[in-house]
Amino acid sequence: GFLMQTSEMLRKICMRDLVRKYCRGLTAERKVQLQQKVVTSALFSGKKEGYLESLSQPFLETRLKENDLNPKVLQLIRGENIKYVTPVIKYDRNGFKARERLLVLTQSSAYVVEMAKIKQKIEYSTLKGISTSNLSDGIVVIHVPEDNKQKGDVILQCEHIFETVTKLCILANKQSVVKVGGFCASSLRFRVGSGKEGTMVFTVGPEPQVFKDKTGQLTVV
Repeated sequence: GFLMQTSEMLRKICMRDLVRKYCRGLTAERKVQLQQKVVTSALFSGKKEGYLESLSQPFLETRLKENDLNPKVLQLIRGENIKYVTPVIKYDRNGFKARERLLVLTQSSAYVVEMAKIKQKIEYSTLKGISTSNLSDGIVVIHVPEDNKQKGDVILQCEHIFETVTKLCILANKQSVVKVGGFCASSLRFRVGSGKEGTMVFTVGPEPQVFKDKTGQLTVV
């Protein structure tokens, strides 16, 4: 029994030593990768389709560089440290028209940008929630407060959904407000503005598409 206890203690000491050596050998970039992937796991593991396939894909620091942004936009958000920029498709809250936009994440706010204009600014301190479906689509809804500053929640389609949502909730420090699956598995609600709500429906089909159905709902296949 004593030998068994000693063996177990030595095994634990050896394992701790190996882990310490591994951690010391990690580059700063690799550490950031692992820290982000731990958050992604907590948010999406076992909850959203496509998560397992995303494990082997390293996150990029950003999808676009700061100098890819229009100088007018840089001027408008000067003084804020830009952390992440990615192309997105934004869906209008009323007619659901698809618009090409950029999502710019700074240290303190998220911006939806069209060329040289800032279409919407969401300060992380006011961010109410981040919702995705449990399927393999790239739709994310950023929920904002009901006030005069905001036109309503932001509906975006992101090519790198796990990366983008992880970056957003780490920067906003709001991991707890991420909901996967929405209000139920097949639908997700969002605020249009002035007290109105909309619903989007998620279904499974042979070909991915996003469209406005006959009832006026946004349907994501």
